[in-house]
Amino acid sequence: MCVCAQVYNIIPSISAITGVSPQRYLWRVSIALHIGPRFIIAFVYRNWYRAMVAGMNDPARVSKACRMINIVYWLNLIEISALCGVTYISNKENYPLHEKVFIIFMTTSLSYMLATLKLLKILQPDGPQTPNEESSLRYKQAFFALSIASTVGLILFFLKHRFLCQDLAFSWFALCEYIVASANMGFHCTTMLDFPTEHFLIAKNAKQYKKQQTSLGWKLD
Repeated sequence: MCVCAQVYNIIPSISAITGVSPQRYLWRVSIALHIGPRFIIAFVYRNWYRAMVAGMNDPARVSKACRMINIVYWLNLIEISALCGVTYISNKENYPLHEKVFIIFMTTSLSYMLATLKLLKILQPDGPQTPNEESSLRYKQAFFALSIASTVGLILFFLKHRFLCQDLAFSWFALCEYIVASANMGFHCTTMLDFPTEHFLIAKNAKQYKKQQTSLGWKLD
């Protein structure tokens, strides 16, 4: 392995950008603001999948679906936790640990996407039932395919940078990393298609609020 100190690169990695001030603080605040709701959404998804299982009659398919629901749920939690890890343990502070947590994030992220698609195939063997579900599935498949392709490129260019010290190899690695991150965000943004009418509410007198919205003709689940 060579030490690549003088190679030519033009694009910094996400870790390089978010590992220095003031970007570090903006990145950490952004993650802190949305990480809590993501844990809640993971729990909501698990309940949603379980509600879909309740309508099944085949015991074998029910058992398989329940196993996949648990796998998807825990992969999601580990992915979110790993995102916290790579955010608050920068590559400048502890590179070996940052690298290992990043690998965990990548592995669980791709595994979560694949497991989700497999679960949906079990829950909906005849395909999506609504236009929103159809769009959500199509986007999930596209973002998963993009993530796989970008991950292959990411690994290839990282090895070229680490072992061959090729010019621009790290820049191509960084570009693949941006695409992977964007695809990951896109996959999780399909939540808006899965729950188009639901609201996340933290308030006093929540029951009274629900009645008020119902009287106005709004649907609040």
